[in-house]
Amino acid sequence: MKCQTLSKALLFVTLLLLSLLCAAQDIGRGKGVVLIGGDHNYPPYEFINKQGRPDGYNTEVTLAIAEVMGMEVAIQLDAWDTVRRQLEAGELDALQGIIASPERDAKLDFSPPHAMVHQSIFGRESSGAIFRISQLNGKEVIVQRGGIMHDFLLESGVEASLILVDTHVEALRLLSSGKHDYALVANLPGLYLGREFSLSNIEVKGNIIGALPYGYAVAEGRAELLSQFSEGLAILINTGRHQQIYDKWFGSLENPSVPWKRVGLMTLLVSLVLLVLLGGIGIWNRMLKREVKRRSEELEVQQQQLIQADKMKTLGVLVSGMAHEINNPTSQLLLNLPMLKEAYQDISPILAQQFAEHGNFDIAGLPYSRLSEELPLMLDDMALAAQRIKTIVDDLRDFARQEPGAQGEAGYEEDVALNKVVETAIRLVENQLRSSTRHFNVDYGYNLPTVKGHYQRIEQVIVNLIVNACQALTSVDQSIRVRTFHDQSSVFLVVEDEGCGIAEEHLSLLSDPFFTTKREQGGTGLGLSISVGILKAHGGSLSFESTPGKGAKATMTLPIQQDEPIA
Repeated sequence: MKCQTLSKALLFVTLLLLSLLCAAQDIGRGKGVVLIGGDHNYPPYEFINKQGRPDGYNTEVTLAIAEVMGMEVAIQLDAWDTVRRQLEAGELDALQGIIASPERDAKLDFSPPHAMVHQSIFGRESSGAIFRISQLNGKEVIVQRGGIMHDFLLESGVEASLILVDTHVEALRLLSSGKHDYALVANLPGLYLGREFSLSNIEVKGNIIGALPYGYAVAEGRAELLSQFSEGLAILINTGRHQQIYDKWFGSLENPSVPWKRVGLMTLLVSLVLLVLLGGIGIWNRMLKREVKRRSEELEVQQQQLIQADKMKTLGVLVSGMAHEINNPTSQLLLNLPMLKEAYQDISPILAQQFAEHGNFDIAGLPYSRLSEELPLMLDDMALAAQRIKTIVDDLRDFARQEPGAQGEAGYEEDVALNKVVETAIRLVENQLRSSTRHFNVDYGYNLPTVKGHYQRIEQVIVNLIVNACQALTSVDQSIRVRTFHDQSSVFLVVEDEGCGIAEEHLSLLSDPFFTTKREQGGTGLGLSISVGILKAHGGSLSFESTPGKGAKATMTLPIQQDEPIA
C-alpha cells in the first residue's frame, strides 16, 4: 500500500513539473502567442511583400483561422530550410504550408490539407519534354534546398547533378539565364514567378509527380494545437471563406473547365433582364424628357467652363512672356549683387581706416558709421528679394506650362510607390513640421499598389499639402495626420490638420490661380493650382473638406495602373 501511495505521489509531482514546464514555455513565447513559420519567397502561397510584411494565400488562411478560433498568432517567414529546422528544434510552433510525406511524418504531425500542390519540371524553350524521372539522369537539375522535391530526388536514386538554391525564384532565374538544364519547382509558384518577372523563355516540360497534400504541420505531441488549425480550417471551408481566399490568389493562374452551371444561370438572368427592359419602355420614355433637360443644363455649364478655359489659356501665354521678361533683369541682379557685396567687403578696411584717421564722413548722403552697419544687410535683403522674384516667376512658369505628360512626356511611365514618395516628402519638410507641431502622425497603407507617374511631381504635391497644413496651425499642440490607403481603382493620400480651417466660401476657390488667404505672408496662390494641374495630368484629383476653427482635410487621388494586381 505504501509503495502504491509513493508511486501516486511521484506521478503527481511529475505531472505538476511537466505542467509548470509547459507553462514556462508558453510564457517565454509571449503569453500564448502561437509562432508560425513559412517560406519567405514562395509566392503566391507565402512571401514577404514590398512593405516587408508576410503575405500570400497561406498567410491569409492563417490569419482567418486565428480570427475564427480566437488565437493570437505571429507569422515569421525565412528561408525554407531554416524554418523547417526551427520547427523540428521547437523554436517554432507550426509551419503554415508544408507537403506531407511518409518521411516527414516520422518527425511531424500534419493537419488536413488546405491545398493540393502539383510539382512541375521547368525548362527552356529549346529543352526536351520530360515524361519519366529517369530522363533526368546526367542532367543538371535546380531544386529548393530542403524542399519536398529535394527529398524526392534524393530518394528516387536519379543520377542527376543537383543544384541547390534557397527559393523558387532563384531556381527559375538561373534556368532563364541559360544555366543548368531543368528546374523542379511547384507548378503554381513557377507560373506566378514566371509571369511576375517576365521569364518568357522557360515553360513546363513535364509533370511526373501528382498532386501532393499541403497544409499545417506541428512537432509530434502538439495534438491540441494541430486540432485548432484543423477545426479552424473546417470552419473556413464550410463558410466558403477558404474558397474566397483561394480564388483571390490562384484564380488567374488556374484554367478551370467551362462553368456550364454558371452559363445557364447567366442565360436565365439575361432573359429576365430583357423582360424587364421590354416592360420598362414606358418608364424610359418619361426619363428621356428629364435627361434632355439635365443635358441642356450641363451644356450651359460646359460652355461657361470653355470660356474660363480660354481665359486661362490666354493667361498662360501672357504669363510665359512675362516670366521671360522678368527673369532676365532678375538674373542680372542675382549675378551682380554678390559681386557688389564682395567689392564692399574688399574696400571696407580702407573705409574703416579713413574713419579711424579722419572721423566720420558721408557716403551717398549717409554717415559712414551708419552705412557700415546697414549696407551689408541691405545687400543681403536685395539678394533675398531677387531670389524671391525668381521663385515666384518659376511658379508662374510652371503654372503656365502645358500639362506634363500630355504629349507623352518622358518620366510619366515610371512605377511610383506612394508610401515611398510620402517618406521622402516628410524628410524634406521635417524642420517645418518640427517647428509647427508636437503631434505629427503617419499611417502608411498596407500593400499599396503602385501608380504610373512622375515621382518628383507627385512629391511636389505632397510637400505642398503638408506645408499648407503646417501654416494652418495656430499652436504646436495642434496635430497633423498623414495617411495612405487604396481601393480597387485608386490610391489615396489624406492630409488632416487641426488648424484654423477654411471658410466655406473659399473651398471652391482653393485651386484657382493667384487665390490665397496668405498674401501678407508672401503667398502667391499658385501652389494648389499647380498641384491640381499635376494631378490632372496623372488622371487624379485633389479635394478639400473643412470646418472653420477645427481644421481641414485634403484628399489626393491617383488611379491605379490597370495591370497592377490588388491584394
